[in-house]
Amino acid sequence: MASSKEYLTFVLDQLSGLDGIAARAMMGEYILYFRGRVVGGIYDDRLLVKPVPAALSLMQDAPRELPYPGAKEMLLVEDVDNGDFLRELFRAMYDELQPPRRK
Repeated sequence: MASSKEYLTFVLDQLSGLDGIAARAMMGEYILYFRGRVVGGIYDDRLLVKPVPAALSLMQDAPRELPYPGAKEMLLVEDVDNGDFLRELFRAMYDELQPPRRK
């Protein structure tokens, strides 16, 4: 099942106020970037983020889910209605995310 454009718009609205948020469509889903670094994505209308230490600390009881078969587990963000939390989460994760590869 592909993710809806409406869910993407909702998540991006919750993240408004953060500079450098971008989304890229990929095979019916969306990869989310924060200042050029992959922070997670929207898969089957679920916001999943990378399980970096900052995310694990802020979401200690978050379920781990697969974005698609064969992928690495990610953390399910259940509190997508809380924009303040989402912005705090993305800021906390930034330094622990892999920088983009140089071409």
